[in-house]
This record gives sequence, C-alpha cells and structure tokens, in this order.
Amino acid sequence: MAVLKVNKVEKNFGDFQALGGVDFEVKEGEIFGFIGPNGAGKSTTIRIILGILKASSGNVEIFGEDAWTDAVSIHKRIAYVPGDVNLWPNLTGGEVIDYFIRLRGDQVDQDRKQELIKRFQLDPTKKCGTYSKGNRQKVALVAAFAADADLYILDEPTSGLDPLMERTFQNLIMEAKKEGKSVLLSSHILSEVERLCDTIGIIRNGTIIESGSLSELRHLTRTHLYVETSKEMDLSDQDGVHEFEQEGDGYAFQVDTEKLDDVMRSLSTFGVLKIESAPPKLEDLFMRHYDTGGEVR
Repeated sequence: MAVLKVNKVEKNFGDFQALGGVDFEVKEGEIFGFIGPNGAGKSTTIRIILGILKASSGNVEIFGEDAWTDAVSIHKRIAYVPGDVNLWPNLTGGEVIDYFIRLRGDQVDQDRKQELIKRFQLDPTKKCGTYSKGNRQKVALVAAFAADADLYILDEPTSGLDPLMERTFQNLIMEAKKEGKSVLLSSHILSEVERLCDTIGIIRNGTIIESGSLSELRHLTRTHLYVETSKEMDLSDQDGVHEFEQEGDGYAFQVDTEKLDDVMRSLSTFGVLKIESAPPKLEDLFMRHYDTGGEVR
C-alpha cells in the first residue's frame, strides 16, 4: 500500500521549469531515498508534498488525500525535519520541542521526549539562541520522533550532526521502520542512503532518472576488482572493463556488472593467483549521472 504518491508533478516558476513530471511513491513501512545535487528539484518536490507549494500540474496524495487541499488533516500524521532549522532564540530547546508536538494536535509523551533528549545528548534547558547548528537539528529530530507520525519527511536531517549522532539518527529510522512507519529521506550522504533505504529515486533537472531498490539498480553500477595473475595481463581493451591499471603486484579495474561473467572467463586464462572484489555502490550509480566537480550534494 502506498502512503505517498507523487503523480507526474510539474512546477513552473515563470518561464523556468523546476520540476518536469516527477513520479514516485513511498509504500507503508518503506524507507525511500531521494537523492540528487543542489538545484535538481528535491526541496521543491518536498515543499509540494508538504502543501507549501502548489504543483503547476500533477498531484500528490498522502494517505489517500490530496496534499494541497487536505494539508491540515495530513499534517496531523506526518513529521518533517528540514536541513536548516530556525528556532525561536528566546525559547529553550525543551519548550520548542513541546510546541512543535502540540502544533500537530498531540499530547507530549514526556517519557518518549526524555528518552530522545538523552539519546541525542541535548541540553533542553538552554535557549535556542545559544545552540549550534547541530543542536538546532537535534531539537527538530527530537520533536519529529517524539510525535506519533505515520510518515517522516526528512530533508537533509543529519546536517550539522557529528558521526555519533548520525548513528543515533540511523537507529531511530530503523526503529520507525520496524513499527511500520514510512520515511522519505533526502540526503547527500550516499552511504547513509545506501545503509538505510529500501528504494531510491535519483532526480536530475527536475526529473526522476532512476528509481528502484538497490538490488534492482546494481546492474547499472560497476564491480571493482583487484587481481594478481601468474601471467602478464592486459584487459584494457575488453568490452565492459574500465580504468584498467597495474597496482602493486596485480591489476585494479572496474567491470560493468552485466559483463562480469565474460571478464571472469578471460581472467582464468592468465592464471589467477588472487582476486578481490568490491560490490557496486550507490555512489558509483550516482556519479554516472552527475559530474559535480567535487563534493556530492
């Protein structure tokens, strides 16, 4: 059963088309990874899902209701965390957490709130104006996971968190999944998406260009091999082999997964002494679509 359906959504700002028919769904109990570089359309899509922006065409359904016309009832069942949290500087973290939960119409579960505050190592007595970016992010995360939500919409939620707190976040995501909750996770940390998500969608120039489970998309990536042989070897011209080079006592190269069987047969003719294989990664798939000139976002 689909909790969230994004149906051929387009969004125009004047003559500029930000989204050109975005189409995906998030099922009940599923963690969906939504990735792409800055400017690809992730945040615009999320704002339409939240009912902040109205789509130029297409529509979004959440729990079977329209995200634009039924936003009030939908928001009672969702929790949202942005990547850049702005808080009231003169309120304490604890006061803001309580306020966010009550905005959804829920009573504050104090035991659950205190458990999360402890897990995120947050001092809720300090005023928000004194918090670092990471602590402001913790306030939003505590408020989100302390609420009884059925769908979590998370847009770069670990921005500003240290690795220990990122692990705490990841544990909470997996706990929510076990409870049958659904998650839309937009993140530039590809290892995080790969570790957590059941399904991913890659957006480019306002269009979903790849989507599916990681196992379904593995054929689009390359396997990394390191091989030592008894005979001198050169597979640089073989179909499906990339970046072939000598490394130490052996050879390192990448192989298109669909060509792996052919390459293994070729390797056997050179007398294989040692072989190491690294599975294809989400980053390989991502970088085949984007040349970011540096940090992947």
